[in-house]
Amino acid sequence: MSVDELLFLQELVKSVLMRRMSAEKVRLELDQRLRQLLEPGTAPDKVKEMPRARRPYPPVFPKYKNPEQPSETWAGRGKQPRWLIAQLRSGKQLDEFRIQPPSNRARRRPRQ
Repeated sequence: MSVDELLFLQELVKSVLMRRMSAEKVRLELDQRLRQLLEPGTAPDKVKEMPRARRPYPPVFPKYKNPEQPSETWAGRGKQPRWLIAQLRSGKQLDEFRIQPPSNRARRRPRQ
């Protein structure tokens, strides 16, 4: 081979090496990011799923209140509070603690 052909071949090899080295660098960076996303102890092929945000729920108004401590209320959802369990065990009925609806006055309409 002539000197010109060897120089051309050398430039060609340099360009191929540069491309492969940059591709390898990108692959290593992606592998590092993937390792950061994985939970410890999981297989590399299982990517951690991102938790979804909970949908907004409307506010739930209380339905029951403690007559001894009016600030203690219960909406009727979930586990019964301790004060209510104690009262029910003493023989009272759940309806005795129900919050009475407001009087018959006209309800306000939201402004539009």
